[in-house]
Amino acid sequence: MDYTKQLEQLRNRIDKIDEEILRLLNERAKLAQEVGHIKKQNNLPIYVPSREQKIFERLEKLNKEFGEVFPTDYIKPVFREIISACRSTEESMKVAYLGPRATFTHLAAMEHFGQAVEHIPVSTIKDVFDEIIKGKADYGVVPVENTIEGIVNYTLDLLVDYPLKITGEVILEISLHLMGINPNKEEISRVYSHRHALAESREWLMKNMPHAQQIEVDSTAKAAEIAKDDYEAAAVASEAAANIYGLHIIERKIDKHAQNYTRFLIIGKEIPPPSGNDKTTFVFSLKNEVGALYKTLEPLYKHGINMTKIESRPSKKEAWDYIFFTDIEGHISDERVKKALEELEKSSPFFKILGSYPKAH
Repeated sequence: MDYTKQLEQLRNRIDKIDEEILRLLNERAKLAQEVGHIKKQNNLPIYVPSREQKIFERLEKLNKEFGEVFPTDYIKPVFREIISACRSTEESMKVAYLGPRATFTHLAAMEHFGQAVEHIPVSTIKDVFDEIIKGKADYGVVPVENTIEGIVNYTLDLLVDYPLKITGEVILEISLHLMGINPNKEEISRVYSHRHALAESREWLMKNMPHAQQIEVDSTAKAAEIAKDDYEAAAVASEAAANIYGLHIIERKIDKHAQNYTRFLIIGKEIPPPSGNDKTTFVFSLKNEVGALYKTLEPLYKHGINMTKIESRPSKKEAWDYIFFTDIEGHISDERVKKALEELEKSSPFFKILGSYPKAH
């Protein structure tokens, strides 16, 4: 058989499959609308991250049974957008994030919620919290720690001060790329980026583009916005910035650290139900006595709770007084977790649950 006929037959079969996928997507959206109607009647939350997490896990497992011809790594991104689009037919969701567009926080928001929500860029981390309190946003996305830069202390302080809860987390690999409208780096005389991004990529830039001036701006996204209008300029920014501002990625991964990850928190008003693979974050203070930290944390050991992180911060109430931000495995509704934290709270002058939420994959 002539190869052109083979191609035509295969393409016709692909077209039929695409049509069937589209029909099923519409059927799924109709069912999502029915679910949304029931939720509204019973005053239930539209967004349930534990339910979505179970969908991803089930489909990834099922894909292995189908032979993984379609790569399992792409199951979550594809179905995240399907779920996001179907959810948008139930109710419009608003998500505030530390802007502007195309920052890594924006990327984290899209990674978690998909693109079919209203993304609201704000100027400061505090503004993210305020948007939720004022009812202008349903959820917010804020950075909390980076493997290179460390903890974002301001985020921790706001979690203590505000009556909001952590409802999820996103862990992103921070990859910095050189981008511009001109794909020829020899013709580029200016490179724009945030000072941290320039510091991360300075070694590569000095070696490969010693002729180019390095210019600091407010964000990597701002750098991309400048570069889109300047043929002799490039930006160091994320892949999302290249997509949003229509830039060529001239060179990928020019930052010096191979393992550079940032953890972002999703914040909202309510703790989501358990997903089966959760963590709980809480904050506590200590009595001024010998062995106070050991005594306070003893209930975790007693009830077999695994503590995965503890971070101290000044309490801001008096000199040398500290509070401790702590992550443990399990959901607050788990009986062991509940009992351990009830005992821990009794020995702490200050105690607050900051959230129980599905672990990031």
